[in-house]
Amino acid sequence: MIPSQIARALATLVAIRRPVFLWGAPGVGKSRVVAQVAHGLGMDLRDIRAVLLDPVDLRGLPSIDAAGRARWCPPSFLPDGGRGILFLDELNAAPPLVQAACYQLILDRQLGEYRLPDGWAVVAAGNREQDRAVTHRMPTALANRMVHLDFETDLDDWLGWAQGANIRPEVTAFLRFRPRLLHDFDPAVADRAFPSPRTWEYVSDMLAAGPDEAVEYDLVRGSVGEGAAAEFAGFLRVWRDLPEPDAVLAAPHDAPVPDEPAAAYAICEALARHAAPDTMEALVCYADRLPVEFGVLLMRDSVRADTTVVETPSFARWAQANAHVLL
Repeated sequence: MIPSQIARALATLVAIRRPVFLWGAPGVGKSRVVAQVAHGLGMDLRDIRAVLLDPVDLRGLPSIDAAGRARWCPPSFLPDGGRGILFLDELNAAPPLVQAACYQLILDRQLGEYRLPDGWAVVAAGNREQDRAVTHRMPTALANRMVHLDFETDLDDWLGWAQGANIRPEVTAFLRFRPRLLHDFDPAVADRAFPSPRTWEYVSDMLAAGPDEAVEYDLVRGSVGEGAAAEFAGFLRVWRDLPEPDAVLAAPHDAPVPDEPAAAYAICEALARHAAPDTMEALVCYADRLPVEFGVLLMRDSVRADTTVVETPSFARWAQANAHVLL
């Protein structure tokens, strides 16, 4: 399932408090989607890394009450009221004894004397065995009591998220040009760094920080690996040689139109970020000069950036002229 489908499925399962386990390769964004679902539902999120716990950490510590009886004091990270998602991340990487301590919490919504409040749902996540991550096989008794969802990457889904997350335009333009590199993980290859939605976000953050030119390539390579970094470096040279978007918008009839696909992806990404009703005439003019597939890309991204542009006469004229490729 792609991230947007996972989010819709989680909204359903959280509403009925059905435990769910998200399976996916490292770096695909499992934790991010759970956080987005909690935020969208107006719920709290308790993110508990099961791999960092000892079995006694979940049950808490004993104390003696006034009657001389031992009672367990639950840990502060377990909720005591309200509504939220209890997220047990990396659950299948935890030692078997820690997993066993989670069984009662997941299955019976209680742990010793502690009871999970009614407004809380349990979501767990972990890597797959074939990913060669540190995992322990989930006992069948536990697995049979959870809904299992397989998490897959999807470029369009990621691009939609990236726009709201202020991911750098050179990163999104590159991944349009090389979509396979959004997530290129081979468990049989012992690379320390590889491309994933998580590591491309790292690259975006590093570019926004304005790194020294002498270390920029090494920073990218340390995030997404040698092969992806080499391709991205070549794309960056194309990106940085593009005309300024303001210059294109000022003279859309005369601005150069790139011949190389990489440059075309780049200029469309850069221009779409300037989409607004008052720039639409210039954008349509330039789109008409691009190869048809890139003209459609520019218009589609412009609408994604500012939906009000569809109400402009310029966009209506372009849509009517290109109806044959939009159907």
